[in-house]
Amino acid sequence: MGTLSYYSTIARLAPVGLARGMVRRVHGVARQALYKKRERLDERGLLEAFGVTSAEELAERALTTRLGGAWCEVGQRTSVLEALAAMPGASERALERAQAALRGEYHVFGTRVCFGEGQPVDWSLDVGSGYRYPVVPVERLLLTRPGVDPKYPWELGRLDCLVALGQGYWVASDEDARRSFARGFVARALDFLQANPVGEGVQWTCPMDVALRGANLAQALWMFADAPEVRRPEFLVPVLQSLAEHSAWVESHLEDGGAVPNNHLVSNFVGLLVMSLLFPDLPDAARRTALAVAGLRAQVVAQVNADGSSFEGSIPYHRLSVELFTLALVVARVRGVDLGGVYERRLRGMFAASRAWTSEQGLAPQVGDNDSGRVFPFKERDPREQGYLAPLGAAIFGDATLSGGDFPDEAAWLLGRTGLERFRSLRSAPAPVSVSFPEGGFHVLRGAGAVVTVSAGAQGQGGVGGHSHNDKLSFELHLGGRPVIVDPGTGTYTREPSVRNALRSTAAHNTLQVDGAEQAPLEPHRLFALPESARARVQVFQTGGELERLCARHDGYRLLSSPVGVERTFVLDKRERALGIVESLVGVGLHEVTGRLHLPDREARLREPTAGQLARALRVPEAPRIFEPLAVELGPADSPVAVVLFESGVCPRLETSRYSPGYGLQVESRVVVFGGKLSPPAWLRWVVVFG
Repeated sequence: MGTLSYYSTIARLAPVGLARGMVRRVHGVARQALYKKRERLDERGLLEAFGVTSAEELAERALTTRLGGAWCEVGQRTSVLEALAAMPGASERALERAQAALRGEYHVFGTRVCFGEGQPVDWSLDVGSGYRYPVVPVERLLLTRPGVDPKYPWELGRLDCLVALGQGYWVASDEDARRSFARGFVARALDFLQANPVGEGVQWTCPMDVALRGANLAQALWMFADAPEVRRPEFLVPVLQSLAEHSAWVESHLEDGGAVPNNHLVSNFVGLLVMSLLFPDLPDAARRTALAVAGLRAQVVAQVNADGSSFEGSIPYHRLSVELFTLALVVARVRGVDLGGVYERRLRGMFAASRAWTSEQGLAPQVGDNDSGRVFPFKERDPREQGYLAPLGAAIFGDATLSGGDFPDEAAWLLGRTGLERFRSLRSAPAPVSVSFPEGGFHVLRGAGAVVTVSAGAQGQGGVGGHSHNDKLSFELHLGGRPVIVDPGTGTYTREPSVRNALRSTAAHNTLQVDGAEQAPLEPHRLFALPESARARVQVFQTGGELERLCARHDGYRLLSSPVGVERTFVLDKRERALGIVESLVGVGLHEVTGRLHLPDREARLREPTAGQLARALRVPEAPRIFEPLAVELGPADSPVAVVLFESGVCPRLETSRYSPGYGLQVESRVVVFGGKLSPPAWLRWVVVFG
C-alpha cells in the first residue's frame, strides 16, 4: 500500500513526468538489452578506432593534443603551476593529497582507512561497517541491507585518488617523486580494473558513479600523458578499453527513468561528455558527445531555476550541481563545443545564488539533504563549504558581480594562469545583500554580521521531494560566519532508515510542530520521497534600511482534526543587532505546540539576560513586552555569541540532540525546546540578540 500511495501521490504532482518516466524506462530496458548483445571492445577494435595498426603507436595517437588544451593535458602544467605559485600553500596542499593517495589513504565520510602504498585497495568494502560486497553480476547483487551503505565503496570507486596522484605528478619538482606518482597511478588504475570487472560488483550499480569515475580516469590519464609508464601498451590498452566500457555502460544505463530525473542524470551526461571530448577516437564518441550536449542543455533548464537555485530543494546539492555543470562547461569550451547561452546564464545564476547564502567564512546553510557530494577532486573542503564557488564563477566568466575573496584551488587547476589573471582584473563586488529565491524556496536576510536562511517553498524535484526535509519555515542563523542555529543535517541514507527519517522530520528542524504531527507524511520505506503537503509560501519580503522582514506561512497541519495554519515573521534589526521572531497560529481547537532551535554543539546554557540585552530585545519591532527571567546563551561560556530571549510564559529548556555537519558524521549537540498548549489565534514571540 505504501508503494501504491507513493505513486498515486507522484501521479497527482507530476502526471506528465510519471508518464514520461515510464516511457524512458522502456527505452532504458531496450538500451540495456542492446548493450548486452554488443561485442566487447578487444585490442584490435581499439586500434582500429584510433586509426593505428599497433599498440606501440597508440600512445602517440591517443595522448597527443589535437584540438584545444583541456585543463588536464600536460601542456597546461606550466600555466597551472604558475597559478598555484601565486596562492599561499596551494602547491603544498596538492602534494599532501597526492602523497596520501600514494599511501592508499582515504577519508570516506569521516572514516579514515589506509590500504598501504603499493597494496591493493578493497574497492568493495563499506569502510563504515566492514561489510564487503560480493563481486557478482549487478543483477544478482543485493545493494541495500541493514547497517550497510553502498555510498562508502562508491566514494572509493570514483577514483578521485587518480587525479590526486596527477596533482603530485605536476607539482613535484623531484623526478624520482614524479616517477613514484606515475607508478602509483598505473598500479591504482590497474588494481581497480582487475578487481571490478565490467558489470560486476557494487562499483557498477550506480551509473552516476560510473560516469564520474570515467571522467576522473580520463582526466588523470591526460595528466600523466608524458609518463613512460603510462604510454606503455600493457597499461594504455586496458585503460582505453575501460573508458570505452564506461561510456557504453553509462549510455545504456542512463538514470532517466524516474518521474523527475535529477542530478544523477546530469552526472551521466557530464561523464559521457568528458570521456568523449578528451578521447574523441573512442567508439561512438561523436554520437555520445551530441547526446550529452543535448541532455545537458535540456537538464540545465529542467534542474536549474530561473532564479539560479537548484530544483533539488537542497542547498548542499546545489553545490554538487554547480560543480557538475561547471566541469562540463570548462571541458566543452576548450574543445570548441558550445553548450549555449541559456546554459551559461543558468550556471552564472547558480554561482550568484551560492554567493547570496554563503557566510563570511564560506559556509552555506544545510537546507535539505547533504551527502557531501562533490565533483572536483582538487582540495578537501568542509561538506558545508561553498565560499569557493563565486570566485570560481568570477574567474570562468570574468564576472565582477561574483568577484571577491580568494582565488580558489579549483580555479587554479581548471583555468591556470589565464583564470588567475582574469580574476585579478576584476573589481571586488559589493557584499551580498538580502535576497529571495522563490522558485528554490530559499530566502536570505543579511546584515550586521548575520545571515538568516529560511526554507519556505515547494518541495524540490518538482514536488517529489527526494532531497527535501520537513523544514518549512525553519531557518539557519550564521553570525560572523559561524553557524549558531542550524539544520541538524542528514547523517545517513540507507544504512539506518530510522536515522534518515528522524533527521528529515519536523522535530529535527527549527520550526513549530503541532500535536507531534509531521508537516508532510514520512513513509518509512520511501527514503527519497517527500511529496508536497505543507504548501509553504512567502507572504512578505521587505529589505533595505535598518530592518529586514520576511513573513511566511505553511499549511502542513491542515489535515489535523482541528486544522491549524502556521505563520512565522522574521525581523532582522540591524541597529539592535537582533533577530525577532513572531510565531502565529490560525485555526481552531487546543493544541500542543513545540518549537525547537537546534545547535551545532553543546555550547549553551540557561542564564539571566543582562539589562542591556533586555533593552535591545524590547526595541525590536513586534517583540514581546515581558520576557522570561531565564534566557538561553549560545556559544562558549567565556565568549558567547548570542542570547535567545523568550516572552513570558514560554519556558525554554535544553535537551541533548545530534548534529551532522556532513554525510556519515554525527556529533552530540543541544537543542532549545519551548512551547506549550495554545488555542488559536495565538502567538509566540522570541528574540535573538547577538554581537
